Amino acid sequence: MKLRVIAIEDEPLAMKKLVGFIAKLDYLILLKTFDNAIEAISFLKNETVDLIFLDIQMEEFTGIQFLETVKTLPQIIITTAYSEYAIKGYEFNVTDYLLKPYTFDRFVKAVSKAADDVKNDSLTTASHTIFLKTESRLEKVVVADIQYIEGMSEYLRVVTSDKKLMTRQSFKSLANSLASPNFMRVHKSYMVALDKIDCIEKNRLTINEKIIPIGELYKESLFKALGI
Repeated sequence: MKLRVIAIEDEPLAMKKLVGFIAKLDYLILLKTFDNAIEAISFLKNETVDLIFLDIQMEEFTGIQFLETVKTLPQIIITTAYSEYAIKGYEFNVTDYLLKPYTFDRFVKAVSKAADDVKNDSLTTASHTIFLKTESRLEKVVVADIQYIEGMSEYLRVVTSDKKLMTRQSFKSLANSLASPNFMRVHKSYMVALDKIDCIEKNRLTINEKIIPIGELYKESLFKALGI
C-alpha cells in the first residue's frame, strides 16, 4: 500500500534528512514539503493525505496550533527536539513521536505503525457505507462501489457501479467521509478510485469506458500511487 505524505519542517537540515529517509521507502509518496504549517493547512483543504510528518517548534504557527486547527487529521508523526511536547502531542492521538536526532531504524518503526493504521482503516472501508445528501433524501452508498467523483459547479456527481448521485459537498469533505487511500484527485474536477482504473493513455485514464483527464499537477502523485 502506498502512503501519500507531506512534511512540515522549518529547519532546512532537518527537512533534508527527513526527505532523504522518505525517499528510501518506496511505499511513501512525498506530495509536498512545507517550511510553515499555515501553507500546509491550505494544501489539505484540497488534497487527501495519509500521513503528515510534523515539526512542533516553529515560528509564527506551531505544530500544536496546527493540530488544534485542522478538524480532520490523517496519521501524524511528530518530529521535534523537545521531549516535553510528547504528552501534548499524544493528546491529539498522534501515531508516533520522533525525538531529534532520530535514526533511520526509528523512523521506519514509526512509519510502519502509521502504515498498519492506514491499512486497518482501508480494510474497514471495504464494507464501509456512507449517506450522501441529495436534494430530496439521504442515499446510502457502499464506498467500495464508487468508481469516480466528478465536480460539477456547486455539486459533485458520485458515480458507482449501479447509480449516479448528485450531492452538494466539496471534494475535501467527501474525501474525509470516504476515509480511504484508494481515492485520489487526478484533476481539479475529478477524484477516482484507484482500483477502478482500467487504463491510462497520455493525459487521461479510463474507468468503465468513461474518459477522465489527468491534470498536470496531479500526474506525478497518481503515477507514484500506482507504482508507475
